[in-house]
Amino acid sequence: MSLLKMLESRRNMTDDGIGSVIQPDNTDRYEELKTTIHRLLIAKLEQEAKISALNSSELEKEIRDFAMDYINANSPHIPQPDRNIIIGYLLDEICGYGPITEFLKQTDIEEIMVNGPYQIYIEKKGKGHILTGKKFRDKEHVMHVIEKIISPLGKRVDETKPYTNARLPDGSRVHVIAPPVAPKGPYISIRKFETDPFTINDLISFNTLTPEMARFLEACVKARINIMVSGGTSSGKTTVLNCLTSFINDDERILVIEDSMELQPRGNHVLRLEARDANIEGKGEFTIRQAVIEALRMNPTRLIIGEIRGAECFDFLRASNTGHRGSISTAHANSPRDLLHALETMTMMSNIDIPLIAIRRYIASTLEVIVQQQHMEDNTRKMVSITEVCGMEGNVIQLQELFRYEQEGVERSGRVRGRFVCTGVRPSFMNKIRAAGIAIPDSIFEA
Repeated sequence: MSLLKMLESRRNMTDDGIGSVIQPDNTDRYEELKTTIHRLLIAKLEQEAKISALNSSELEKEIRDFAMDYINANSPHIPQPDRNIIIGYLLDEICGYGPITEFLKQTDIEEIMVNGPYQIYIEKKGKGHILTGKKFRDKEHVMHVIEKIISPLGKRVDETKPYTNARLPDGSRVHVIAPPVAPKGPYISIRKFETDPFTINDLISFNTLTPEMARFLEACVKARINIMVSGGTSSGKTTVLNCLTSFINDDERILVIEDSMELQPRGNHVLRLEARDANIEGKGEFTIRQAVIEALRMNPTRLIIGEIRGAECFDFLRASNTGHRGSISTAHANSPRDLLHALETMTMMSNIDIPLIAIRRYIASTLEVIVQQQHMEDNTRKMVSITEVCGMEGNVIQLQELFRYEQEGVERSGRVRGRFVCTGVRPSFMNKIRAAGIAIPDSIFEA
């Protein structure tokens, strides 16, 4: 549906059989004027084929000039501050993403959550979910913004596939889900992308981990120890993975595989593969598992997978165990032990015909370090555990914790109080670290 038709579509909608949508009170005295200028401007730009032909500064000038000419001719009494508000609305609608545009520009906002047309929440650094006063006009307005986000990526959302993942030009991660599976939607969740990615020193300053933990992880990466970063939603897994990739030598051939490109590996020899959904004809799908299989034919030094969710787990483990040591990935799990169970389950999804005990032995012989992340009650992120995988004893994979975060309480301000502790255990793979020519003082393992 074109933008012009979208603007002319009906606005009194029913909520997919659930009941009438309660329209919000419209207190914007310029709403009708904004809509009129928007409709006329889009018609003019489409007729003159200027929307795609003009660059951003030229398009912005065209919008400003048209709006000022219309206001001067039809509503000359409007003061300049209000004119600026009207022009800002038009710029957001045509050049941006409607009412969420200003939140995308604010660097202290980490997440934007659109709960249907009339609720927009944001999450700021150190603060929980905040309800904003911004609203969309109606469901079709939300769907237009969704289309604007996903269509350049060749993706779609409709009744046959009412959900998808995407990304904005700055790399921010987007998930959308629309009716009929979201009858009160459409819903949009946007995880903001750091244009200047955090470094390991940033994480130390945030008290996510200690300098000793950082030094140990740097040694593990340089010695090509296989690492999995585990954690729940919004626990900082991707941020930690980004920091770990910064320790990889520049001369290594790194192959990065993701659903939507988020990682920013700092290397000179980086190749990227991105998963892709099937098109409207059901063709062209490119899964993470297919990406891993293709990657192994490209002679990478090591693989970096943004997140393992399914059958690709077996292929990743096989690659990490046979010539691609030092590969790193993330997965959803609430503890290192839960991660092992998740890896077992995902490996079985690959339909390989081997018993569970063999899968466990394979995991135990491949994975060496688990980094556990946690989103704390005060919205900070902590590296709550660094754990070594120590092989099998009987039918059970053995783990030993090297570092952990011990929470001691919560202050009146809501801030989590605790301390990082070294358990006093030295990892069994220290010989690999020394063989790589990396010196680590024994003092960092002292309890």
